[in-house]
Amino acid sequence: MTGRGQVSAGDLLELVRTGRATTRGALQHVTGLSRATVGQRLDRLFRAGWLREGAGGPVDSPLGGRPSITLEFDDAHAVVLAADLDTRHARAAVLTLTGEILAEHGGTLIVEDGPEAVLGELGRWFAGLLEKAGHRAGEVCGIGLAVPGPVDSETGRVVQPPIMPGWDGYDIRGRLARSFTEHSGAPRVPVLVDNDANLMAYGEQRTGYPDCSAFVLVKVSTGIGAGVVVDGSLFRGVDGGAGDLGHIRVGAEALCRCGSYGCLAAVASGGAVARRLAEAGVRAASGSDVRELLAAGHPEAVGLAREAGRQVGDVLATVVTLLNPGVLMIAGDLAGTPFLTGVRELLYQRALPRSTAHLEIVTSRLGERAGLVGAGALVVEHLYAPERAEERLTALGV
Repeated sequence: MTGRGQVSAGDLLELVRTGRATTRGALQHVTGLSRATVGQRLDRLFRAGWLREGAGGPVDSPLGGRPSITLEFDDAHAVVLAADLDTRHARAAVLTLTGEILAEHGGTLIVEDGPEAVLGELGRWFAGLLEKAGHRAGEVCGIGLAVPGPVDSETGRVVQPPIMPGWDGYDIRGRLARSFTEHSGAPRVPVLVDNDANLMAYGEQRTGYPDCSAFVLVKVSTGIGAGVVVDGSLFRGVDGGAGDLGHIRVGAEALCRCGSYGCLAAVASGGAVARRLAEAGVRAASGSDVRELLAAGHPEAVGLAREAGRQVGDVLATVVTLLNPGVLMIAGDLAGTPFLTGVRELLYQRALPRSTAHLEIVTSRLGERAGLVGAGALVVEHLYAPERAEERLTALGV
């Protein structure tokens, strides 16, 4: 908002959604627009169904008078669909525009079956969930998808994903949009795709730590990845490769699924712990199996999880020194006390006290829903950003 003539209805919506200005008077004050101009632009938002009037706020004038009517983002005019893919399991949900989950479903969905099959099935899940939530397909404004691999955010395509064979460069957005339309009869809607750790970090930071200016989430499941949120925005790197901690070399001889030797994921991921347990005669084929063993207090699983935590903590000492986050969150299959204890041991041993003086090391608050909440938030932030909102208002004819 650099000048009065450039302040759009989308800009006013952004001010209301973020709580920076929630009355007509406050919007005039922040933007410098006249009362009439603010009224005209708000009228477009009301006609679109994007704003509503709330309760009266405090009286603005010391001389008294009627209380100011507050303005609120109306989250009832549309819903968002979101899905979070892991290697052998997926979750999908219908969410409100403010992140409340209205209906969800989890089940087996094997990423190695390829994008055609997996995205086709997700479209079917979405159609069923809408019926369960009591919403029509035409109310969906967009779809968000979290995937376990690096994503080029400009194209929505995964780039050389080590644990997603057959997905490299595939048009995920187009296939998922078609699948949803085929199963629901709805018109095509926008689809946004991002890395699962990124979206988990985004969901957790927005809901639990909105004031944390540097937030890091590390997901330790089949692989190991990190999501970084700086000043409220995801940090993705130049082409979506930021946060790929699992392929930092740690000097071990283990062969990683990426084809290299000595990657952190080859020795400290949920999959790596499962392999070591299987070699010791314990039934474990995946990170989710390890999670169940840890929940049961299995001694070998506990010991290996703590050792994995130490290996990850050694790497995270560098991450903390570089980024100086306020919150370091551990999530995924291994996110429990044994692993967290190992992380703390090495992290505090290796990092300088200056880097950890104001650091909180915590586990996930949203659990398995973090990726869904983050994917939903990504869609809303995209569709209701000022420039995009203005385009959509024009398309609606308001």
